Amino acid sequence: MVLKKKKKEKTKNLNRSNEDDIGSLFGDSHNGKLPRFANKITFKNVTPGMKLWGVVSEVNDKDLEVSLPGGLRGLVRASEAIDPLLHDEMEVDTEDDVLSSIYTVGQLVSCIVLQLDDDKKEKEKEKGKHKIWLSLRLSMLHSSFTLDILQEGMVISAYVKSIEDHGYMLHFGVNSFTGFMQKNSKDNKMVVGKLVQGVVKSIDGTRKVVNLSSDADEVAKCVTKDLKGIPFNLLVPGMMVNARVLSTLENGILLSFLTFFTGTADVFHLGKTLPDSEWKDEYPQNKKVNARILFIDPSSRAVGLTLNPHLIHNNAPPSLVKIGDIFDDSKVIRVDRGSGLLLEIPSTPVPTPAYVNVSDLSDKEVKKWEKSFKEGSLIRVRVFGFRLLEGLATGVLKTSAFEGTVFTHSDVRPGMIVKAKIVIIDSFGAIVQFASGVKALCPLRHMSEFEIVKPRKKFQVGAELVFRVLGIKSKRITVTHKKTLVKSKLPILSSYTDATEGLWTHGWITKIETHGCFVRFYNGVQGFVPRAELGLDPGSDVGSMYHVEQVVKCRVTSSIPSSRRINLSFLVTPGTGRISEDDTVKLGSIVSGTVEKVTPHGIIVNVDVKGYIKGMIYPEHLADNHGLASVMKSVLKPGYKFEKLLVLDVENKNLILTAKYSLVNATQQLPSDASEVYPHSVVHGYICNIIDTGCFVRFIGRLTGFAPKNKAVDDQRSDLSEVFFVGQSVRSNILDVKSETGRITLSLKQSLCSSTDASFIQEYFLLEEKISELHYSDSKSSTLKWVKEFSIGNIIEGTVHEAKESGFIISFKKYNDVFGFITHHQLGGSNVDIGSNVKATVLDVAKMDRLVDLSLKPELVNKSIEKSSKTPKKMRKRSAYNLEVNQTVNAVVEIVKENYLVLSIPDAKFALGYASLNDYNTQLFQPKQFVSGQRVIASVMALPDSSTAERLLLLLKSNSEVLESSSTKRAKKKSSYDVGSTVQAEVTEIKPLELKLKFGSGLHGRIHVTEVSDDNDLENPFEDFKVGQTLTAKIVSKSKGENSNNIRWDLSIKPSVLTDQSYVSTSQALTFSNGQTVSGYVYKVDKDWVWVAVTRDIRAQLYILDSSSDPSNLQDFKNRFQVGKRVSGYILNTNKEKRLLRVLLNPLASNETVTSHICKGAVIGGRISKILPGVSGLIVQIDPHLSGKVHFTEIQDSWVPDPLSNYHEGQFVKCKVLDISHSGTGTVHVDLSLRSNVNSESNRYEKIEDLQPDMAIQGYVKNVTAKGCFIMLSRKLDAKILISNLSDEFVSKPEDEFPIGKLVSGRVVSLEPLSKRIEVSLRSTSGQKDKNCDIGDFSSLNVGEIVSGRVKRIESFGLFIAIDQSKLVGLCHVSELPEGNNEDIETKYKVRERVKAKILKVDEERQRISLGMKGSYFDTDTDVGNHSPDASEDVDSDSDSDEPTPESVIPISNGEHPVLAEAESRASVLPLEVTLDEEDDDSPVENTRAKSPELPLDNKAEKNENKNKRNKKKEVEEREREIRAAEERLLQNDEPRTADDFEKLIRSSPNSSFIWIKFMEFLLKLNEVEKARSMAERALRTINIREESEKLNVWVAYFNLENAYGNPPEEAVVKIFQRALQYCDPKKVHFALLGMYERTEQNKLADELLEKMMKKFKHSCKVWLRKIQRVLNQNEDTIHSVVKRALICLPKHKHIKFITQTAIHEFKTGVPDRGRSMFEGMLREYPKRTDLWSVYLDQEIRVGDVDVIRALFERTICLELPVKKMKFLFKKYLEFEKSHGDDERVEYVKSEALKFIERVRG
Repeated sequence: MVLKKKKKEKTKNLNRSNEDDIGSLFGDSHNGKLPRFANKITFKNVTPGMKLWGVVSEVNDKDLEVSLPGGLRGLVRASEAIDPLLHDEMEVDTEDDVLSSIYTVGQLVSCIVLQLDDDKKEKEKEKGKHKIWLSLRLSMLHSSFTLDILQEGMVISAYVKSIEDHGYMLHFGVNSFTGFMQKNSKDNKMVVGKLVQGVVKSIDGTRKVVNLSSDADEVAKCVTKDLKGIPFNLLVPGMMVNARVLSTLENGILLSFLTFFTGTADVFHLGKTLPDSEWKDEYPQNKKVNARILFIDPSSRAVGLTLNPHLIHNNAPPSLVKIGDIFDDSKVIRVDRGSGLLLEIPSTPVPTPAYVNVSDLSDKEVKKWEKSFKEGSLIRVRVFGFRLLEGLATGVLKTSAFEGTVFTHSDVRPGMIVKAKIVIIDSFGAIVQFASGVKALCPLRHMSEFEIVKPRKKFQVGAELVFRVLGIKSKRITVTHKKTLVKSKLPILSSYTDATEGLWTHGWITKIETHGCFVRFYNGVQGFVPRAELGLDPGSDVGSMYHVEQVVKCRVTSSIPSSRRINLSFLVTPGTGRISEDDTVKLGSIVSGTVEKVTPHGIIVNVDVKGYIKGMIYPEHLADNHGLASVMKSVLKPGYKFEKLLVLDVENKNLILTAKYSLVNATQQLPSDASEVYPHSVVHGYICNIIDTGCFVRFIGRLTGFAPKNKAVDDQRSDLSEVFFVGQSVRSNILDVKSETGRITLSLKQSLCSSTDASFIQEYFLLEEKISELHYSDSKSSTLKWVKEFSIGNIIEGTVHEAKESGFIISFKKYNDVFGFITHHQLGGSNVDIGSNVKATVLDVAKMDRLVDLSLKPELVNKSIEKSSKTPKKMRKRSAYNLEVNQTVNAVVEIVKENYLVLSIPDAKFALGYASLNDYNTQLFQPKQFVSGQRVIASVMALPDSSTAERLLLLLKSNSEVLESSSTKRAKKKSSYDVGSTVQAEVTEIKPLELKLKFGSGLHGRIHVTEVSDDNDLENPFEDFKVGQTLTAKIVSKSKGENSNNIRWDLSIKPSVLTDQSYVSTSQALTFSNGQTVSGYVYKVDKDWVWVAVTRDIRAQLYILDSSSDPSNLQDFKNRFQVGKRVSGYILNTNKEKRLLRVLLNPLASNETVTSHICKGAVIGGRISKILPGVSGLIVQIDPHLSGKVHFTEIQDSWVPDPLSNYHEGQFVKCKVLDISHSGTGTVHVDLSLRSNVNSESNRYEKIEDLQPDMAIQGYVKNVTAKGCFIMLSRKLDAKILISNLSDEFVSKPEDEFPIGKLVSGRVVSLEPLSKRIEVSLRSTSGQKDKNCDIGDFSSLNVGEIVSGRVKRIESFGLFIAIDQSKLVGLCHVSELPEGNNEDIETKYKVRERVKAKILKVDEERQRISLGMKGSYFDTDTDVGNHSPDASEDVDSDSDSDEPTPESVIPISNGEHPVLAEAESRASVLPLEVTLDEEDDDSPVENTRAKSPELPLDNKAEKNENKNKRNKKKEVEEREREIRAAEERLLQNDEPRTADDFEKLIRSSPNSSFIWIKFMEFLLKLNEVEKARSMAERALRTINIREESEKLNVWVAYFNLENAYGNPPEEAVVKIFQRALQYCDPKKVHFALLGMYERTEQNKLADELLEKMMKKFKHSCKVWLRKIQRVLNQNEDTIHSVVKRALICLPKHKHIKFITQTAIHEFKTGVPDRGRSMFEGMLREYPKRTDLWSVYLDQEIRVGDVDVIRALFERTICLELPVKKMKFLFKKYLEFEKSHGDDERVEYVKSEALKFIERVRG
């Protein structure tokens, strides 16, 4: 008991001493004892309820990140950052905008700790992922505040509750009082909920209102006064107080403030941001300072303070460095023993303090590191962290931190190659880690080129592989291990702006559609490959050639970065094929083709186009009518020829064609580019895709428009897939065209897109005839001769064959297979009987069904008889019953067919007409219901002829339209219109450049945009017009259309034309003169030109570079000139033949030069056409056929290192014309400048008279020679720099140090105005020799003399030393260096390091000096020649000028010092190369030494020339040892690189399994799996049968090979396993296979194999122990059953071994109590076995329960065993107490041992 009490007291004392440790917090220390250390915040001593001051470091959507004292990081949830009372009153767009509107990065906040991470998360703590959850609620910080405690002058925080007219209502987090703050002019971003600080100005106790002032300066200077005695719970972080220094501590100072309180400020929060080692002297006792409260711990009443000047002024310290920055010249300010270094980083504008922890000083453990760093020395540091609150950077000096390309997330760039180690492999992929610790994700699909089912088999944790970065988003890095991507040499596409036309790059397929596939690139960039660019054969499927995640090589064909669109191609660059430009077919042209093959996907045709072989017609493109398209496909046969096919697109040199009648006939109107599409126009197209939100309509090529659902159908409830189908012909009304993105919005509503002609039904009848002809073309029995007798309107005789419910069937004698049908409505009151003969009129003929519709109506029959008797057939077609096109008629429904109506027109003698029930856009709509006899209104669209299948085609109109009689139509038609006639016209359509009109009797015309006003002075001429408006216009032109006989009428509403009664339209003469002003309207914009309509037949063009001189305007060229925009300009020239004007936007210059608008001094726009190599400058295009040159010095305003860095070809620039010259051949040379201010401070001197000697100038290196270089001062002046004037230092290779284009600064040395020669020097000195300098020569040097100097150059063979007081350089060979310094001399010595050496040899002839630095050469100090760190530290940067240069004494040859060059050649002695072959005694190395007289030879080298035989024998033995060592290195360390190297090793060691396995591994790296298998078989045959263990190693490697590459792996492994059992010990083979299963985590196979082993080797203790081990590792509860089975099977003599090992396993990985029970059971049976007691004690000692261990030892020393065994136990007991107990326990064990000895003796 006494012992235990003493121990407890000692523990208490130990804990008490630990309280003053650097990581602890203390309170007021009322006991009078001062602390040793200042309070320091760490994660261990942060507790809930602690108040901290912090700075907001990151504002996220859901939380805030706050930087806390000590570099800690806290998180604030959104709910804890805002008072709940104010959340509803805040005005924000979304929930995510709340925090960003209230808090800003860098804002100082007071917070309170809510909770820390759960203690159970041990894994996260090990990784440093500590989380401190904070709250910013004032209700918690101000919980103890009352109105009585507040005092004037106190600083307090508050929320803005509401914004009033004169100020802000405030909320302090408590309900006992409120606040008000007046508005300040600086409060421009004040919002409700914002956290503000203010000074209490007054307190209204009656209304309980506190008035605050928000003046920032006043808040920063306000100090809390101790007027009433502030209690501890009212202290708030950030509060400024007056403090007094009580004492200095080891890492800070102790301060007293507010009378009653004490606090500490650590060394990082002192008044100086860079306190040196003498910082304690600056804080004497009782010194008064201002401080702010940093943190408050209510539990220990500890307070931390800060004196940081930035925080004192209530501002967060500036962050001037970035993580990952490297600073080479960081100054050591303070060395903290055992802690680290304080550095001064040379950031701008002020230095930044940085602290390097002792663990970050070196990769290796360094003892006494304090001696390696001295205050004031400069070191290299890398920033790897930053404490925002302290303004302190954390640095690292480790060598590994400077290696590698990735240090932080900011260093990662998409596409970069990185090496990383796999740390986790799972079903989602792999987590890899870079050398710097940054982690990245390699998705499963990117781990290999092919799909991986089991990634753990192919990849192993810990393997280091090469990856390529795919992208980084929110610090989440994604990488790929796809071989093609990693090894790709093509450019990386990581942004849409990088996608230039013609760029080849690698990507991978992410999605495959029928019309193409999507390809993903780096950084989320995605492009689309149309089907035409996939390289597919006609009719083939995309999925047959490509698959998702496949890596592909593709070419960018076009891109629109603004809309994030990239079009790609898998085909080679256009133009490389065999199709020339003359042979290429234009999209939208008409071709013919013959059917070659009919496939399920389409019809393949041979086209008659040069350069193209085949074309493809998709089934839906055979006809406009959906039903006829499928019928047409069924009857098509090879050999059929399509006369007219429209080229829609080109796909892999195959044409995509269409036979749709609507598209073929509208070829001229179909657009192929967005610039050809105009709003309010109706265009034919076809649906290419249907989605839930709308339909995509395609025109020519890839031009596509989109019809949103609300614009596609009138009924929004309709499902688009039910009312439209892909491939459907449609008429689309253009709603909007966005030229910048090329997006076209259109409508498919029938109300806006209804047909204006009968083309839909016209194609129906024509195609029906073709189908019937194809159908009966091969039929011998059935022909179409009967059709001639059944013409429409003819009278035919027939017999009533049968009666049906709907009518009667008529048969004909002449044609047995043709039948007629008469409906009840067509009986006309007649009674017919079966078998009777009738005469009927043919109403309709269905050729495919061989069915004729007949009528017995008298009016129809009589009309047909009368017509056939009076009018010949030809006259009948021509007259068409006196009907005219566009005439509106009344009609009667005779028959309702499936797709059309058969109508009769009573006013036209009951002429028969046909009208469609559906339209292009309504093919799937339910048609309107009609009944026979119903009267309808229709318009005549086409008269009967061959193009209409001899039918009269009508177009139904709605019943609300006014019916005009035929007599009125004819009367209007007869009135003739001619040029000059004034008409009343109705506006039918408004286009950007014309008004569509309807006048007269169905006549259509237009008003051109230039025919509205007289001078084209209206910005928007059609602004006041509406569709349906009636206008008075005059006909000014009448002409026939290009492709039709229709007349095109041009009308005008110009006031001058309408008032001119004698107006006669003539072609306007081109009477314009240069310089005249003209106006017009834009009708087309292409790449470089704006086309303007001046009149109806006169055009003007404006060049892009003439439109502006501002590059931004030139870049936005197409958006500035929209179609229809009014443009005014000045005529530059005219082309009368083409009736074309060239205009400018600016007036012409008066003088005539190259062109009248380009003259000297003019500021114009240009486009870079070529960047010349080197310093040749730029070629800038300034006119369509004229370019100018920009000199290298005229590119930038100021002298910058790389003036071309911001320019690229095709870029628009603003330039000034400097000069224009003409050559003798007539060529014009224009000199340009891109400088914004030619007369700026950085002027270019163009005259030599402007220069003066010793004037400071700048220029670019133009050329470099062995004698110096030439620089460009301006476009007219160059200067020469001699090599001696290039630098103050020796320049060995001028071309490397002064590359062409480098910017240099120097001074003018001399001027020659006559020859215009200028000489410049770049040396900082004047270049003249110093007369006082002691220029030494070789004669002044004596052999044996000790000289001092500086290291000039370091080579592998020695040091070049510049001797002081001279300009001579000597060589100290590596053999003459001090012992221990002759290896890795680059790390032992530094350039400019001061050393001492002895002159060994002086060769004046060859100008060579040999030096020595061995310690034996110096009498006074043997270490003089050794370098020291201090030697390099005293080198001053200004000492460069004191060192003479060697050029003035020793001649220069080819830019290199001859002494250095020759010394290098004579010093490069070959190293010892030992080969495996036998050599002669005279090695080449010795010969080299013998032939090098310049090398310093010591006495030993001279004696070696006279070696005796004994020494020779010794040398031979030494050489043999070296050869053997070389062989061993070759076998062990030097890994072979080729198969031949492995073959050599195998021949030398055929029985070594290690070499065989390495060879197999080498082959697998080359993906030579079969060769690896054959190598395993060869190894098994070659290795001697006695080497069983070596063979077993190969078998194991064979197992691993098949497990990874077998097919399937399980079966392949079993086959090899069965073979191995025949040659090796079966048990060993079983254990080897079991080990392989366990390593690869194939637990099921491992358990099955182990069960077999337990049955086969049931007497093996090792097998049962392996089972026990697996059971314990898998945490199964079957341990008792396994032990029982084992004890039954095992022999009795193995029981002790088995139970002992099982108990040990229980102690290690299982339940220790089970292990104890096993040991106790054995000891009961064998109590005198000390080996069991010893193992039992060892396991308990490992567990570490001291009481249990001592109790067990007490049991052992009470045993009655022989003295020898007891001595062993007492000795073990004594060793335990010495290491775990105290002196008293040790004495106790000794006394017990003495008692035992006495008891034995007694």
